[in-house]
Amino acid sequence: MALIDVARAPEPTATFTQLATKDRRFVGKAFLTMAVVTLLTAYLLPLGFLTVTSLKTDDQLVTGTILPQSPEFLEFEGEQFEIFDVPFEDGTVRTLALFEPGRESSVFLDPTDTAVTVDWVGRWRTLDRSLSLDPTTENFPEAWERLDFLKLLRNTSIIAGLGMAGTVISSTIVAYGLSRFRMPFKRLILGSLIATIIMPGFVTLVPTYALFLRIGWVGTWLPLIVPHFFANAYNVFLLRQFFLTIPSTLDEAAAIDGATPFRTLVSVILPQARGAIIAVSLFHFFFAWNDFLGPLIYLAGERELIPISVGLFDFLGLFQTEIPLLQAGALLSMAVPILLFLSLQRVFLGGIDLSGSIK
Repeated sequence: MALIDVARAPEPTATFTQLATKDRRFVGKAFLTMAVVTLLTAYLLPLGFLTVTSLKTDDQLVTGTILPQSPEFLEFEGEQFEIFDVPFEDGTVRTLALFEPGRESSVFLDPTDTAVTVDWVGRWRTLDRSLSLDPTTENFPEAWERLDFLKLLRNTSIIAGLGMAGTVISSTIVAYGLSRFRMPFKRLILGSLIATIIMPGFVTLVPTYALFLRIGWVGTWLPLIVPHFFANAYNVFLLRQFFLTIPSTLDEAAAIDGATPFRTLVSVILPQARGAIIAVSLFHFFFAWNDFLGPLIYLAGERELIPISVGLFDFLGLFQTEIPLLQAGALLSMAVPILLFLSLQRVFLGGIDLSGSIK
């Protein structure tokens, strides 16, 4: 019997070790999930606050409540009586309408039966008003009209669309050359190109503005569009890294079939790099949509050409005291990028994943 007990002794220890390992994995996943939810909540809180505030009226904003709530009223004999949460000595709280306010005692009506009056001793000004959820969407059409949103949307779409086409075409060609062809000082060229990524844009702001002023481009869309047709260092680096993951044997096979380098780029490389191309396109679109300094400098005084970013800034200066209206305008300006990202989210995330897999 003693031998049998000794032989069976390790089994509970092994089982305990397995359970401890499972518990550690569960705790680790739980902490990871909690951290992700916490970060997600922190990032989404400003958007949630913006959305909730845009659904409020100015009177609701004064109440200080988080949700868009309005005081409840009882209509009785052609008059409006405000409803309060009235506490009583027995610990109960009843929802009653203030009928005859007094200094130390007041008369209330029961909203469910207006024939019943309730005498209450106390100062009614200390009572909490009964609030009900009352969101409004009137801020959105008003902000749409006052912002002249269609004009701003047209201007921004032209600037972002043409600039996106220019940066995609130019960056693709440069990235293809740096990833597939031999050239002298290739590493030096690539290193110099990447070095410009860390250069602050303010360093070249004054000479660039002087150049555009000299050639007469200030006051037009040209300074916001044309420079993007000469490639972008970040986009070139992203596309080059993706092109390097595509096997060069595909290029060789295309060359054997008589394809020129340009035909190889169009027929072989670009179909494989669809996700990266879309990622670069979205990167530039979001940049152009949110760009504020460039349009503010080059389109100063040209009210018919300004994009959404500058138009929203002007709107803020005119209606800075109407907070719900401002939040509605900001939400309208965010709608297009958010919808675009959500619709292309899977392709976008796949495009920035330089894992080397070919899809």
